[in-house]
Formats: sequence, C-alpha cells, structure tokens
Amino acid sequence: MVDTRFHRFAGPASIRAILDSLNQGEFAADLTSPEWLVEGATDLDVACPYDIALAAHTSYLEELRSTCAGAVIVLPAMRDAVPADTMAIVHPKPHHLFADILDYLYPASTRGAIADAREDLGPPVFERDVTIGSNVVVGCGVEIGRGTVVGANTVIGPGVTIGRNCTIAPNSTIDCAHIGNDVVIHSGVRIGTEGFGWLDFGQTNRKLPQLGRVLVQNGVEIGANSTIDRGALGDTVIGEGTKIDNLVQIGHNCRIGRNCLIAAMSGLSGSTTLEDGVLMGGGVGTSGHLTIGAGSVVHGRAAVTKNWPPGSKLAGAPAQDIRDFWREMAAMRKLSKGEKRG
Repeated sequence: MVDTRFHRFAGPASIRAILDSLNQGEFAADLTSPEWLVEGATDLDVACPYDIALAAHTSYLEELRSTCAGAVIVLPAMRDAVPADTMAIVHPKPHHLFADILDYLYPASTRGAIADAREDLGPPVFERDVTIGSNVVVGCGVEIGRGTVVGANTVIGPGVTIGRNCTIAPNSTIDCAHIGNDVVIHSGVRIGTEGFGWLDFGQTNRKLPQLGRVLVQNGVEIGANSTIDRGALGDTVIGEGTKIDNLVQIGHNCRIGRNCLIAAMSGLSGSTTLEDGVLMGGGVGTSGHLTIGAGSVVHGRAAVTKNWPPGSKLAGAPAQDIRDFWREMAAMRKLSKGEKRG
C-alpha cells in the first residue's frame, strides 16, 4: 500500500470512472464489477480486496494465482491465472495502463519533493535534546527522536520519521523514508530519491511513478554521497546493522539484510536482495531482480547477473564461483605465455 504520508491519494474512485477518465472506457465493458471502488494500489503479494495490482509478465504467475487483490491488470495470456474472487482487467499494455492509474490516484503534482506543503500532516514533532543545524529545512509532519543531531543545510521532506540518537551530517536530503534508531548518515547522502523506472525503453522513455518508501533499520551507517532510491510501490529496505560505504547506489525495491557490508562505488540495480551478512567489495554491480544468499562474499569489481545461494564466494564479470574464476585466470596465464621451447 502506498504510504499517504508521502503521496496524497486522490481516490477512492470506481474503476469505471478511472478508466473513462483515461479514455480506456472500452475495457470497462468486460469488468465483472465496474463500480468497484479502488482504495489503493500495491504489489500482488501484499494486496487486499480494496487494492488494484499489476501482473505484466509471466514471471509473476505464482504471485498472481495467490493474490488477494480486488482487481489485477493482466495480459490476455494471463487471464486464466487470475483468482475467482479477483476482477481481471485485461489489457494489451498492462504496465502502461497501471502507470496511468497510478498517476490518477496519486497525482504527480502532490508527490515527493514537490509536495512540501502538507499542512494535513501537522507541524514537525521533536523529542527532547534534538539538535538542528543552521539552514536545515524540516517538512510538515516530520518526527525526530531524542538525541538526534541534524547537520547544516539538510532537507527533511514531509512525513519523514527519524529515530533516536541518530547523526545526520550536513548537506543531506531525506524524503519518503522512515529511519530507525542509532543511524549514522554522512554528508551528501540522498535517501528516498525517485527510482529509475521507465517504459518504452529507448523510445518514449515514459517514467513509472515511484510511490514507495525507504526503511532504514536500527544501527545502519550510510557513507558520504551515497544514494538510496525509494521503492516503486513497495519498500527499499536497509537491514539492521548494515554499513554502506561512500558513493554507493541502492536502486528501488532493493532489500538489504542485517549486518551487510557494502564497499565504495558499488551499485545495486532495482529489486536486488542481499540476505543477512553479505560482504560486497568495492565497485561491485548487480543486474537486479536477483538474490545473493546469506553470508556470501562478493569480491571487488564483480558483476552479479543471477541468483547465488548462501555462502557463495564470487569474483569476475560476470560473477562466478571464485574457484572457477582463479582456474580460468591460471589457464589464461598459461596460454598467454605459450609453450616453452628448449
């Protein structure tokens, strides 16, 4: 469910009214309940009977079959996988229609940094012993816990919550985020920025609305000039005790487990999952929509392109088991030297 602390909701509205307003009224004719009220939009696996969700690819078939969403936008080929209690909205370009519906329900003019005037959230609330540096901007509805220090020139967007005994260095921005206790955020960090989501790649490059949040759990440290994008619909999560170095990019919907270490210049594409205790060397990249198992070690400059089980040790581009990597390196060195002549 989209957090309305950060993104104003323009509904509820009937699915017929929404489709008509988007000039998609012809698709309302096949609906089993055209007057059904849309009260939110979210992912298939967490949707409730008042939510609308999206299944735009066959990789989501398992989640589609078990969803509790009130309505799902699907490709014609996936119609039969929609549960009996869920209304199917069949469309040849489901992702495009879903993006249109998100823009209707959560207008762009009320989202993110644009929405700095959120009087409905009330004034900021500070517990005792909060220290605010010079030129700090604090949005409506912000909550900051006891003992937290906010450095100069930092901007904290509407609705953000920050726990106790945190340190936020100067020149940072925090938007669409909930921050736990004992978190350290170094200078120039950007939390809650829009994720990199697009349709019609290389053609129209239409932006997908980014309506999720960032959840930073207790004891996390984030290095200078790192960027953590908010989720597209769900959450980007940084697990308890994880430490992130300088100049790291965390894409939207990434889920970082507890006590991970991510070295400088690494980049995690959207929907990358690191399970607990993953160690990641400098300059590592991931291709997204993959999982690296608990306790794995990814050596510097590796390029991870697929799922890996717990305890993996990876190196190379594309990343492979480090034993295979060193065998290949040894073979290449032997070939490059050539056969010795007597």
